[in-house]
Amino acid sequence: MATVLNTNYAHVTLADRIRGLFTEFKAALALRAKYNATCNELNNLSQRELEDLGISRWAIKDLARENVYGK
Repeated sequence: MATVLNTNYAHVTLADRIRGLFTEFKAALALRAKYNATCNELNNLSQRELEDLGISRWAIKDLARENVYGK
């Protein structure tokens, strides 16, 4: 019985790793910008508008985090 083991390793260069890190960093910055925009938009609402939406001022950061990061 013959067994053939064929393993292909992806040749990842330092430049590929740096490019990947840069891409991840840009994605993280974009998410953070969306989080900040959501917080700012909700904070600019009046207390009456927030009450109409059923949102407490104390819950704004939690709602923004759930909306942007899904956590």
